[in-house]
Amino acid sequence: MTKIVNSWNEWDPLKHVIVGRADGCCIPPVEPAMAPKVPEESDMAGKYGPRPPETIEIANEQLDNFSKMLEGRGIKVDRPTPIDFNQKIATPDWEIGTMFGCMPPRDVILTLGSEMLEATMSFRSRWFEYLCYRPLLQKYFNEDPDMKWETAPKPRLTEKSYRKDYLNDEITLDERYEWVAKKEFVTTEEEPLFDAADVLRMGKDLFIQHGFTTNRKGIEWISRHFPDQRIHILNFPGDPFPTHIDATFTPLRPGLMLNNPERKLPEEQRKIFYDNDWEIIDAAQPAHNSPPPLCYSSVWLSMNVLMLDPKTVCVEESEVYQMDQFDKLNFEVIPVPFRDAYPFGGALHCATTDVYREGSREDYFPKQ
Repeated sequence: MTKIVNSWNEWDPLKHVIVGRADGCCIPPVEPAMAPKVPEESDMAGKYGPRPPETIEIANEQLDNFSKMLEGRGIKVDRPTPIDFNQKIATPDWEIGTMFGCMPPRDVILTLGSEMLEATMSFRSRWFEYLCYRPLLQKYFNEDPDMKWETAPKPRLTEKSYRKDYLNDEITLDERYEWVAKKEFVTTEEEPLFDAADVLRMGKDLFIQHGFTTNRKGIEWISRHFPDQRIHILNFPGDPFPTHIDATFTPLRPGLMLNNPERKLPEEQRKIFYDNDWEIIDAAQPAHNSPPPLCYSSVWLSMNVLMLDPKTVCVEESEVYQMDQFDKLNFEVIPVPFRDAYPFGGALHCATTDVYREGSREDYFPKQ
């Protein structure tokens, strides 16, 4: 039997990856976790149900082409198995009219070393999303004797898990900034909650965003689950919708971080990077002034990139300023058409989760 699962960071040479699918993706009904994500002026306001078939077709075309490009570079690509997302789901505590989809595996599965961990998830509509990845995880488990397959405790997601203030339609942007600065997010501390896409893996250290989808109890659960890892909590007061970290703070290679200039990491949280001779640079401005139609995410998906190795980066092809910045940093830049897939769960980093990267657990922050 061969070793199938191994990944300790975001930049070592990528050899095996999961790329999502857009099949059957839905816009879920508004729920407590989602309400703060949909501004009143959004074209998604008041809509839910299956996404238009023509948008699914073009998103899948871009996801398929992305997969073929990766395979052409010698990277093995696996794909999830979509389920029927256009159905009502329920637990003893709640019910919701539809699910979401399986385009962004980064949100659901956290790979660390030889372990693949199913996250709790914070949206009711995404409670069963892990099922799309079960066939793959079972296959890896059967074929790799060292693979550890774990599931975080499924949350109840009752009303106690969400702050009611965020459900007020009259919240101003200034109020959002004030609450975020005070670390008051839509998720409460009722139970452990985390999405895998809030975790940055850097060898012996995990940097985790405390925000809308990951609470302190979730971070504490991760800390206990990975006792050999050093855990660091990050906050970005400039982001009124702190949902996932990978359009805000992106590691490119050992010693170099990309930071969203509108969501700067506070000085006190930069210390560990500066003490260990890391450089934090501002990301280039996005090429677009608004997200695509029916998209949850911000224009800063421009910096949601996938590192194939410490010298090679995949960037959405229309993000010309971000590609130019990487070119000046001496990266090989691979332009990837992907903007039509954004509404289904994010950009290139979101649409993938690692199975295998070369390399081992290194200490990139020895001065702590």
